[in-house]
Formats: sequence, C-alpha cells, structure tokens
Amino acid sequence: MEQKARHRRLGSGISDKEKVSNGMAKRFLGELNPGERGRVLRLGGRGLIRHRLLDMGLVTGSEVEVERVAPLGDPVEIRIKGYHLSLRKEDAASIQVEVL
Repeated sequence: MEQKARHRRLGSGISDKEKVSNGMAKRFLGELNPGERGRVLRLGGRGLIRHRLLDMGLVTGSEVEVERVAPLGDPVEIRIKGYHLSLRKEDAASIQVEVL
C-alpha cells in the first residue's frame, strides 16, 4: 500500500518518482518563484498555443528565469534567450522545467 502511494500518478501526469532525478527537481514553470531558473524539459499544450510558444523560443533545453509574477498569479513574466515574455498562468503550468 505504501509503495502504491509513493508511485501514484499526480494530476499533471508525472509520478512522484519522476519529480526528482539526477539530483535536480522537476517542476512546472508556473510553480517557480521570481528569481528561480529552470531548463525546459517538456512543453505541454496543443494546437496553436503550443506552436506559438515554440516559435517564441520555449524549446527543450532553453534556460528560463522567472522575473516576476502578477499579484493574482497571472501573468507570469519570464526571461528567455535575452528577452522578456509574459505567459498566462495556464500556459506556464503546462511547461515542465528542471530547476537549476
């Protein structure tokens, strides 16, 4: 029973075991606080939004830094490849990053 709880699937589709590997924590971009940095591991979403994010440089391996978060959490401003980008909270929540 305890082992099942340890490996249960989270609502995001990532198991507890996948959350931490190689000593680096995996989280979603929307969960990072201002000043925290991460490397893009996976870009969620579908359709035009996903393609638009890819076009703006949010590709696997890119380093991002959360600059600031609006008081109600939406939007989230990040710095990627030398420019600032504001994302809706729901879009930021679909981008998995490895915390640096």
